[in-house]
This record gives sequence, structure tokens and C-alpha cells, in this order.
Amino acid sequence: MSQSLIVAKFGGTSVADFAAMNRSADVVLADPKTRLVVLSASAGVTNLLVSLSEGQEPEQRAYQLDEIRRIQYAIVDQLSQPDVIRDEVDRVLENITMLSEAAALATSSALTDELVSHGELLSTLLFVEVLRQRQVESQWFDVRKVMRTDDRFGRAEPDITLLAELTQTQLAPKLADALIVTQGFIGSEAKGRTTTLGRGGSDYTAALLGEALQASRIDIWTDVPGIYTTDPRVVPAAKRIDEITFEEAAEMATFGAKVLHPATLMPAVRSDIPVFVGSSKDPSAGGTLVCNESKKLPLFRALALRRKQTLLTLHSLNMLHSRGFLAEVFNILARYNISVDLITTSEVSVALTLDTTGSTSTGDSLLTQALLTELSSLCRVEVEENLALVAIIGNKLSQACGVGKEVFGVLDPFNLRLICYGASSYNLCFLVPGNDAEQVVQTLHRNLFE
Repeated sequence: MSQSLIVAKFGGTSVADFAAMNRSADVVLADPKTRLVVLSASAGVTNLLVSLSEGQEPEQRAYQLDEIRRIQYAIVDQLSQPDVIRDEVDRVLENITMLSEAAALATSSALTDELVSHGELLSTLLFVEVLRQRQVESQWFDVRKVMRTDDRFGRAEPDITLLAELTQTQLAPKLADALIVTQGFIGSEAKGRTTTLGRGGSDYTAALLGEALQASRIDIWTDVPGIYTTDPRVVPAAKRIDEITFEEAAEMATFGAKVLHPATLMPAVRSDIPVFVGSSKDPSAGGTLVCNESKKLPLFRALALRRKQTLLTLHSLNMLHSRGFLAEVFNILARYNISVDLITTSEVSVALTLDTTGSTSTGDSLLTQALLTELSSLCRVEVEENLALVAIIGNKLSQACGVGKEVFGVLDPFNLRLICYGASSYNLCFLVPGNDAEQVVQTLHRNLFE
């Protein structure tokens, strides 16, 4: 492929309805270098599908199926020649109905992925029609032909080498003839069963395909014009960051900033492909460019907030001068497929939070009874829920002086449940009660950024 290829990805709100799809089409057509479009499901559809995959009573099931039909038909009905697409949409909806009936009998992670993938199949079919209606030569492409993954349903990992080969043979040649529209978030494993890449998977898809095609840029179009110093819904005075490094953006995303998912950036970082983040509602507003290096590296860059954190405190007198306690704890957690996020220790106890980023589950659902029982045989276990993690993202934080005073000095009124500082020069984070989270972020933002 030529070096000037752009891969554009649109999130759920950017393909939520007919008007949104047309705005996104405007964005795509505004830059002739954009040849590959990656879409999420229309806003709201994925959640309905996830709910159906959990197995619903007939009445609830009928209601959710109607909702999906309503969202997608609102788009079909505004097309000038809806007949062709109507049959295709109906076929997909029939499939969803059949799979949701199967889920009501017995759920499985493979069935969930199969069911949930239909959101992206629908949005891409509809988007191709929106483009064709505007006399644009466009083609629908099934991403499962190239996105080969392992069979960890729900969080499948792509096979990078195979993906690169397949993309070059099956996808690259098509880009010369037409604008290609494909699905984010989904893939297929060796036996041909559909898999999904976990939350944030559409961005990841765009970055992986961008890498495989050696794209010159990856554009992520969402409902916000770029990356801000913190969530503008929490702090209206938040400022947009025009240019940010991959490291900073990945830190922000890891700690809950919704704009980009950290894993999504990996392919772009590896191949040094800049990622642009902008709003499809307002493309002229500009956005944030994420790249390997940035000229300005401020001490404090941004604040991120991650809610619904679970803190696990393990007390054991055996820990005193013992050599195997932590190893034992981590062994047990590893057996239950749990990765630890933050950790702090004392002489006789260790406190840790569980990492739920990127998975569809929350902390409490990771803490199964079996796990708690096994930990309890080793030590006394305390579980605290409804905490929030506040992370300060910056540069060389661990080498700077006075950071503690500047940060904690203004947090007098709040209870800080756990603090992690010093392991990374890019972040300083702490847990606070969930109900205080927004106030903590507002207070910090005022003092560090305004």
C-alpha cells in the first residue's frame, strides 16, 4: 500500500442513527486518503446484545429484540432505496433472535461472542448503503477473514503475523477499487467461530489493520473532540490536549479515561503510526494527535478516574519475616486468571485492587466464592467495594520535588484509602470513596490545571 493511507474508525455514537452516519460519511469523504473505515455497533446495540446473551425471559427478550430492530430500522427507513438492505437486515435480526433463544436455554462465552458480533455486522451493512446512496464506490468487508485470533472468547488476542499476511492478500488489493467498510471488535478463531476483542476492541481493530497496511495515520472518531485534561463532564473547565505521547495516552486510558483503550495503541506505537482523535459531530473542532514523541512534556498532564474499584486487604501474621506469603497470594490469583492493578504492603498485610480494564466484568464478579474461600484458608480477607481510583498522569513525577504537597495538600477534606507512587514516573494514583470521586477530581483539576 502507498504510505498515505488513513484508517478511520467510528464509535457507536458516530453511527447511532441516520444523521450520525451521514456526518461520519462526510468525515470519510473529506479526506481522499481515507480508504478503510472500521465501525462499532450503533450506540446501545452492543449492550442489548450482551444482555440477550445472558439469557432472558421471553417477554424481556422480545422487548430487547424490538429495541435493536427499532434502532436499526430508524436508519433503514431513511434510505432512498431501502429494499435491498431490508432483507439483509432482517436476516441478521433473525439470526439474533435464534441465538438469543439459544442463550435462554444455555449461555456460553462462545455463544455470547457470536451474538454480540451482530451489532457490528448491522452497522457496517447500513453504512455501506449510506455511502452508496451518495454515489460512493464502497464495499462491505467481513473482518473475520483477516482478524484471526485465539479462542479466549470475550477477550481474544489476534495473531499479528497471520493478520498481516491475510490483510495483504485479502484486504489491501480491494482498497484501490473502493472505500472498504469493515467491523471493529470482532474476529474469528482457528475453527472459524466468531470471537470478540474485549472492550475498546474497535479501536484495537483499527490500529491492528492500520499496522498491517502500514497506514500513515489512524483516525479515531468519537463523540468528543480529542483528549482532555480530564473528563469534561466532571470538570467543565477541562482543556483539550493538542499533542500527547503514546505513553501518556496509554497511562490515561489504563486509568479509566474513556477516549482510548491502552491495548489499542500498542500496534500504532510499535509501528510509529500517529493516532488522531476527533469528534465526528464536529470535525472542524480539531482534536488530539497521539504520537511517539511530543515537544512539550509537562509535569502534570491529566487526571483520570476509574470507578467501581474493589479493594482486597489480606492480613496474616505469618507474613512477618516470611518468604512465601506474597508468592502464594499471587499464585492463587493467577490460577483464577486475575491480574492485580495497585498494590501496597505492610508488615502483616497486603492491600490490592483488581484490574478490570478491558474485560466486560467488574471487580465483584471476579471475586468468586471459590477464590475468597481459597484466600481465606491462607489469611484474613477484607473486601471493600464502591471505591474510585484517581490517577494523576504526568512526566518524571517520581523524580520531581514537592509533588506530594501539591497533590495531597489540597485533599485535606477527603479520605485517601490507598496511595501508589514511585513505581512509575508517569503516574501517581490513589483510592477514594466512590461518592467523593468527582469532588476529588474537581479539586485537583482546579489546583493543577486551572
